[in-house]
Amino acid sequence: MKYGDFMKNIFGITYNDLETYFINNGDKKFRTTQLYDFLYKKRVYDLNIMNNIPNTTKEKLRNDFDFSFIKILKKQEDEDVKKYLFELADGNRIESVLMFHDYGTSLCVSSQVGCNMGCAFCESGRLKKVRNLETYEIVEQLLLIEKDAKVKITHVVVMGIGEPFDNYDNVMNFIRIVTSNKGIDMGSRHITVSTCGVIPGIMKFMDDFNQVNLAISLHAPNDEIRNKIMPISKAYKLNDLMDTIKLYIAKTNRRVTFEYIMLDGVNDSLENAKELAKLIKGMNCYVNLIPYNETENIAFKRSKKVQILAFYDILKKNNIAVTIRREFGGKVDAACGQLRAKTF
Repeated sequence: MKYGDFMKNIFGITYNDLETYFINNGDKKFRTTQLYDFLYKKRVYDLNIMNNIPNTTKEKLRNDFDFSFIKILKKQEDEDVKKYLFELADGNRIESVLMFHDYGTSLCVSSQVGCNMGCAFCESGRLKKVRNLETYEIVEQLLLIEKDAKVKITHVVVMGIGEPFDNYDNVMNFIRIVTSNKGIDMGSRHITVSTCGVIPGIMKFMDDFNQVNLAISLHAPNDEIRNKIMPISKAYKLNDLMDTIKLYIAKTNRRVTFEYIMLDGVNDSLENAKELAKLIKGMNCYVNLIPYNETENIAFKRSKKVQILAFYDILKKNNIAVTIRREFGGKVDAACGQLRAKTF
């Protein structure tokens, strides 16, 4: 079976769209609440067990929707982290990472098979984009991992393989399903979408989801460095990106996260820290400094600890809110920039 040959998967249907489906088929509107309750509250996926839904409705659902799941192929575990390798219906593979924090559990989901952004330091981008993930393929990452790990996922970060704003509609429908109070009912402020700076996506996002967190993969304080390590910078210049972020903050009143991977001898000098402080000074934001996770296929090296701390100090002295990210999953290639959907 080729991708696209199968019918619409039920786990990719938003509450509003499902409600429209029932109404258009002459059924009761409240069937939507009943079905969502089974799928996302009770986690019952067998129509035969859904005893308050009429047989005629069940038969219609069987004919119109696919209730199948993607598959967990393998799982690796490290301290406070589990990495999952999934196989999709067309044989493509993706990865997700479950992390255990003191405030709860967070799941890093993928949004594409491969990625076209081509960031030089990122293992995920070595596989060029094959296709976008369908909404259900993102939703099912969460459902399957919760079942396997026997945990309630409290936070989601769309930071896995792929650029979320390059798959805008499917990612936004994923958020609608996850935040529906009839379904999974996760708070919007517990979800973070990370982009490397797709300006049209940010502009749409500020209108569609002004309570969901936005993170920007910045990684450089100027266009000269950013052009070398992030090809998207050639399409969307840093000053234009900063102007867009200022618009976003003014419209949503939400704080933006700037992610900054520390690359030895590339973007980690004290002058770079001063440039970064000047670039974002006065903005409602904070900087997340990320010690680089080295991989066997890419030559970049992690900044030395003393350099990271010195960079951090300069930002603090300039009244920039800054943290150094706690490291997760480096031993199982589950850390930031290491996901690749390889068979491990």
